[in-house]
Amino acid sequence: MIRDEELAQRRAALRALLSKPLLTAEADADRLVLVRRHLTELRDWLSRETGWRLLADSETARLFKTAPSLSDATHPARGRAGEPFGRRRYVVLCLSLAVLERADAQTTLGRLAEEVLNAAAEPELGFAFTLESRAERADLVAVVRMLLGWGVLRRVSGDEDAYLSATGDVLYDVRRPVLATLLTGARGPSTVGATAFEERLAELTAEPVADTDDLRNQAMRRRLTRRLLEDPVVYYDDLDEAERAYLVSQRQAITRRIEEATGLLPEIRAEGVAMVDPDDELTDVRMPEQRTDGHVTLLVAEHLAAHGEAGTDELHAFVRQAAVAHSAFWRKGVTDPGAEVELLADALDRLAALRLIEIRPGRVRGLPAINRYALEEPTIREPGKARR
Repeated sequence: MIRDEELAQRRAALRALLSKPLLTAEADADRLVLVRRHLTELRDWLSRETGWRLLADSETARLFKTAPSLSDATHPARGRAGEPFGRRRYVVLCLSLAVLERADAQTTLGRLAEEVLNAAAEPELGFAFTLESRAERADLVAVVRMLLGWGVLRRVSGDEDAYLSATGDVLYDVRRPVLATLLTGARGPSTVGATAFEERLAELTAEPVADTDDLRNQAMRRRLTRRLLEDPVVYYDDLDEAERAYLVSQRQAITRRIEEATGLLPEIRAEGVAMVDPDDELTDVRMPEQRTDGHVTLLVAEHLAAHGEAGTDELHAFVRQAAVAHSAFWRKGVTDPGAEVELLADALDRLAALRLIEIRPGRVRGLPAINRYALEEPTIREPGKARR
């Protein structure tokens, strides 16, 4: 009984780290205690199966995850209202972190804004940021609120809305122990020699090349385990020949270890493998089923599951027709001219993030996993005949 309880606690600790790789004592006290209690076992499993590092102390626990792909833009950072970060917000976020590295123990939003403006003015950045418009101030506030959520900043007094309306300022504590854990690259930025963005990113995340068969197999197992933990589904067609052969031959062993450690259940199909969470907790994107956006997404998924591929114009027409048919149940304005564009865009963004579709210029192609949303043909029974 004690052994089962320990395994359940260890699984809960690992799930907490996978869903939120940065835990703080202030926001995640119970989960941090759980991680520290099973720190040795968690470190051993993560190092062996994924190659990820785990650090923990009385204030923070940080799982240094690495993204399976450097080109996947379907899971952006999002603001408080769910809006995705754009390029300007990402740059302001990076500049804010650089400024906070040199900041005092306390800072204000106004002071942070001045320092970000000075940093943005560096000519080699090629970045224009003035804070003259409300939209730019809103970008800075969205970044600050993300840092508050991470625990990098702690609000002492004031409110960001007052700064937006130019009626007040905000005072923050700068929490350096949390700030120091944010970078997850395989090497320090100062050691990167490339100048182009893509090359710098590749150098930051590059891992040592294995020089023996055993080490190569270990590296391949870690890469595949990471993908199974991070991606909604891993398609064989997305793997190179060596990875595909290894996953096919070792999928039972790999998925069994993941299931035992996390509670995720393997769904193995001819096209690939997905680790499914029966508790629907370990994901940042879900398939909605309620309200207007959820219904639109399900209808588009069903349409693509039935047809395999469709043009964007065809899907716009499909959503327009659906809006008319369901106008009594959907929110107001869905039948207005052009409303179908936003409805479809939101649905496609979610389906792409779930690896259910591939978006191409002017067309959308359903990926194999979308077939789970196909409607079966109705079965017609003769009157009076009992169903077996």
